[in-house]
Amino acid sequence: MSMEISITRTERPVDDARLAEILANPGFGTHFTDHMFTVEWTPDAGWHDARVTPYGPLTLDPATAVLHYAQETFEGMKAYRHADDSIWGFRPEENAARMVRSSHRLALPVLEVDDFLAAVDALVTVDQRWVPANADPEAGEKSLYVRPFMFASETFLGVRPAQHVTFMVIASPAGAYFKGGVRPVSLWLSEEYTRAGRGGMGAAKTGGNYASSLLPQSEAIAQGCDQVVFLDGEEGKYVEELGGMNMYFAFKDGRIVTPALGTILEGITRDSIIELAGKMGHQVEERRFSIDEWREGVNSGDIVEIFACGTAAVITPVGELRWDGGSAPAPASTELTMKIRKALVDVQFGRAEDTFGWMRRIV
Repeated sequence: MSMEISITRTERPVDDARLAEILANPGFGTHFTDHMFTVEWTPDAGWHDARVTPYGPLTLDPATAVLHYAQETFEGMKAYRHADDSIWGFRPEENAARMVRSSHRLALPVLEVDDFLAAVDALVTVDQRWVPANADPEAGEKSLYVRPFMFASETFLGVRPAQHVTFMVIASPAGAYFKGGVRPVSLWLSEEYTRAGRGGMGAAKTGGNYASSLLPQSEAIAQGCDQVVFLDGEEGKYVEELGGMNMYFAFKDGRIVTPALGTILEGITRDSIIELAGKMGHQVEERRFSIDEWREGVNSGDIVEIFACGTAAVITPVGELRWDGGSAPAPASTELTMKIRKALVDVQFGRAEDTFGWMRRIV
């Protein structure tokens, strides 16, 4: 399919003064742009009626399938304004490809990569004034967070793949994820709950995976920690990921280890770090990594840094690990973590040469 996208601009855009206030302190996921993208699918018509329209509420029947059976997928990505006022996406084709994989797992129709990109481009182009500037490299990590999502919009209570599906894109200006600068996050080890199991949906980007993390995350906060870390569901001994971030472990001999794929999300930031670290001369291993190796490694000093990564936070150092009855100290350093983080952010914001071909111009 090659989408023809109609555009209906809002008659009531946010005025310039209010927009300036929002972009000065956007927060995260709080404010939304003037427009949204929508396209619908049925077995007979395929994808049809692609459109950019004014942002507004959806009207859903109480029997809408997604409300009952959670048949939905989503993506998270960002658009960046460079110094010359151009606007770029970071590896958006990888988000599109991941949504294809998620759609297969959730029995949803596939939106082809080119159409996914066209949808994102259309919304960002129409709402380009919402992409924040980053005049100060030290203080500025502002971007436009873009949220494509697909859901079962059929009005039907039978348990089967939906015969009416809606794909949408909305966008929200985002500031730096960490207020007051990047700092090590403390982690609570969940020994009772798991995020996903073999044959499950751990590798799909679907809301149910995040819903299952909310109770353990609440427990982490109650224990004075910032995030929760999950172990595998089969043996309960191998590190998987946080509620919404992949993990890395750096050793004093220069090796870097990240948990192997399978039941965890194939993060685009995760993949980018593998390439960046390799270019910096580090051997990166993707393998099973036990919680005992973590504990012993930080206690012996063999593990010198731990960090987590994702679209929203980019890269954050990991500090102390706690569990019921014990703790492991924070690693001694964050030097490599911050070096990799700066290298990645500088590419995203156009402050460094994109030798990987990751950036895609939108405007």
